[in-house]
Amino acid sequence: MARPPLDLSIYLVTDTAMCGQFGVAATVSAAVSAGVSLVQLRDEDATDDELVGLGRELLAVLLGTWVPVIVNNRVHLVEAMHAQGGHVGQCDLDIGQARALLGPAAYLGLSAQTAEHVAAAREHGEETLDYLGVGPVWGTVTKLDAAAPGGVQRLRQLAAASPWPCVAIGGINLERLPEVRRSGVAGAAVVSAICGQPDVAAATSALRAAWGRGAR
Repeated sequence: MARPPLDLSIYLVTDTAMCGQFGVAATVSAAVSAGVSLVQLRDEDATDDELVGLGRELLAVLLGTWVPVIVNNRVHLVEAMHAQGGHVGQCDLDIGQARALLGPAAYLGLSAQTAEHVAAAREHGEETLDYLGVGPVWGTVTKLDAAAPGGVQRLRQLAAASPWPCVAIGGINLERLPEVRRSGVAGAAVVSAICGQPDVAAATSALRAAWGRGAR
């Protein structure tokens, strides 16, 4: 069964601490209403039970929006929260094992930093993955164990080499977004550009407009 292609354009990665008192569910709801096209649930400090509960909250507020929720790393929880897929890094579960856990209908993304990562992923077959998350493009404070930033040139190279659509991540803000789009990626993942912003909807609308400017 072929999985419908994802709209990766404005990809929100959640940060529970950064969302503060406003909360993750309210942040996601406001962001999606203003143009976020995909949500990744990421909370490395939450227990499995806490993450499942948070995931179910997100699915409830997104009901009827058709915006998918992707679970970072813990793909074994995707079914329990009725999310639409998972995302793994280079040090997480092997993508073959992740696909086996998820089954054929769920989405699966992979973080990649080098051409070698892309080549290794291709060995599993192009049907195994749905997209690559490429980065960090610039330095980031929202993921302390992130790899060294590769810059826009590496982003452009990996996007050209990948058989899957790519999402840029790492240090992406309003000013950088048009340049990111011109690199050939299908979308940009952001954390602090939305989470914790005083007006989440306005911040998201501005990102959506900046992404549009990159096409011109």
